[in-house]
Amino acid sequence: MLIKEAKFLTSAARPEQFIKPEKPMIAVCGKSNSGKSTLINLLAGRKGLAKTSAAPGRTRLVNYFDFGEFLLADLPGYGYAAVSKEEKIKWAKTLDGFFACKEDIAHVFVLSDIRRDPSEDDLQMIGFLNYHILPFTVIATKSDKLSRMKGKERVRKVAQSYGLGEGNVIAVSGLTGDGKDALLKKIESILETGRAE
Repeated sequence: MLIKEAKFLTSAARPEQFIKPEKPMIAVCGKSNSGKSTLINLLAGRKGLAKTSAAPGRTRLVNYFDFGEFLLADLPGYGYAAVSKEEKIKWAKTLDGFFACKEDIAHVFVLSDIRRDPSEDDLQMIGFLNYHILPFTVIATKSDKLSRMKGKERVRKVAQSYGLGEGNVIAVSGLTGDGKDALLKKIESILETGRAE
């Protein structure tokens, strides 16, 4: 699959602002600082489409991007400790509101730092997606931080932690582009089947 052009569409803070997609929409979620913006930029083939930040917790809205054949919805990062309780509640409400329209979501990419074991928040998110029967793939980010051998080992470990098969975890590096082809192949299968398992 070839992504010719990607552009930022809009940001939404409340359910009434959420886009009703006319083409398949893939949601990107994960803990704060798990690499969501970096992944979007990797897919777009350019650096500045999604704003990256060294400080976690920057995405507070749902940001929509048009990738031609599909839309990407970048969701607020969860589990960031250094924000107020009110802010966390606001983020949780935004996420709940977004996932309430599950018929609009073709697939979910759950991002997880390959070097870390899933947190309670990560496991909760996977439980939520399983409960709502939303198809998802775990994207193990920052794979460049590990050797290829260690990376394979960690993919196995991440899959086990989530109770998934290894085929449901894709190791990706936004820095080296490693895993981009596997990711594009996954997107292709999502688009082909409408709601790929």
